[in-house]
Amino acid sequence: MLGYYNYTVILTYISLCVSVVGIHFAMSGKPVFAFICLMTSGFCDMLDGPIARTKARNDEEKEFGIQIDSLTDLVCFGVFPAVIAYSLGMKNSFSVLILLLYVLCAMIRLAYFNVQESSRQKQTTDKRKYYSGMPVTTSAIIFPLVFAFKDYLGTYFIQIYGAIVIIVAMLFVLDIRIRKAGKKGLGVMVIIALIEFILLMRLI
Repeated sequence: MLGYYNYTVILTYISLCVSVVGIHFAMSGKPVFAFICLMTSGFCDMLDGPIARTKARNDEEKEFGIQIDSLTDLVCFGVFPAVIAYSLGMKNSFSVLILLLYVLCAMIRLAYFNVQESSRQKQTTDKRKYYSGMPVTTSAIIFPLVFAFKDYLGTYFIQIYGAIVIIVAMLFVLDIRIRKAGKKGLGVMVIIALIEFILLMRLI
């Protein structure tokens, strides 16, 4: 079969499958479960890099890993959040344009990252310390948090949600340096995700 099969890509495949299930939940009117799937995909993405570095890989396996990861991220953190937003009510023509912008920015961010990361790995084996633009995986933290406060936002929820979608899309492609989270940063994100999970469960 085509492809490179080893344990370093398992979490990436799980992340994709979870997001596809999440799309089903979103289109079935179950946004809480959709957001939980989005957060789960984000958790898988957080761990797949460290796991991949535990195995010695040749250049083709590394390149395959980069491509698979970005293709999965486009579905999980580009298309999937747009589907959730659509299911929440962003369905008029202007809202659809916003969602198209969001997916396009996510795709550009991921393609640019692919080029930069492929070039970087040919020059050094050191871990990346900075990102150019905000990583698309941050959507797994930002959007569930906004939805968790849906009841407090009242009738303005969908407008605020749409505005945040635009801001996040722009941050994907702005030429800003963002320091990669270390162990403490990842720990903070896990705590935030747990709080979000508790808040989301109250909405079921």
